[in-house]
Amino acid sequence: MPRLVYRKLDVTFEPSQHEFVRVVEAYATGVFRDSFRTAADLLPKVAGKIRELESGPSPLAFAKLAQPPALHWTLEEGTGGLQTAGVTTLLELHVLPLDSDGYSARELEALGHSLPGRVRLTSMVKDDVPLSSSRSQDHMAVSVPASRPRSWDTPRPGQLVEVRLYKTGQLSTRALLPQDSMGPILDPNALPKQIAELLKFTGSLKIIRQDRIVVAAGVSEPAMTSIDTFDPRQSRRKASLAGFGRSFALRTEPDESVTLAALQAGAEEVAEHLARALIAHHPSAA
Repeated sequence: MPRLVYRKLDVTFEPSQHEFVRVVEAYATGVFRDSFRTAADLLPKVAGKIRELESGPSPLAFAKLAQPPALHWTLEEGTGGLQTAGVTTLLELHVLPLDSDGYSARELEALGHSLPGRVRLTSMVKDDVPLSSSRSQDHMAVSVPASRPRSWDTPRPGQLVEVRLYKTGQLSTRALLPQDSMGPILDPNALPKQIAELLKFTGSLKIIRQDRIVVAAGVSEPAMTSIDTFDPRQSRRKASLAGFGRSFALRTEPDESVTLAALQAGAEEVAEHLARALIAHHPSAA
């Protein structure tokens, strides 16, 4: 059965006796069905459905939290055994499902064993990159070694370095920020894209199923970061480390839950909010 992907739409062609049936699945809004006889008949219908989805209301729905969520933060843990090629500043993203009883030790172990395979299936990590699994009393983790730059001044984009699943049901990712010879960069354009990518990656692991979730983001060792534009072609020659020598935290404090669409069609919208909040708390933004 041939399949095409059109932005937010998953298009499947199913043969019938006299015509082809087009099945369009919008990840956040359900299934749309129509029929066609030729490609010329099909394409305008696909384009029309895409326009309809883009012009429709946001699939996200927010609700105020009655109390602060019990999140596991890793900002103070450092890189631990992670292979980050000498980088110590990490972006972390946490997704906590509400109305979840968490996992028993047996359930966590089973999911932990499946975690490397789930990571592979997302295509976020290349097949030739080795994955390392670890466990503690409260979580299972998979780490991804960071690729080493060709030279010390070679810019490198953000990269996933760890996935953690906690007994509470929280699913967390840690990643390198975009970086050049002057250090990690909080890029107002690149940061929302990186967070959105991590949100969609979290959803594609197919572990969180609850309707409502809490999402939070933070940056470890934020004093080493600067707000600037990341250029993958060349490193900066200077950077303003406004936070250097200061002690400050850089993390969001969620006071709302959001629907599961935050890990799918609504990832960009949620990522924009998280990125703005992080940058707004940086001393350089004052």
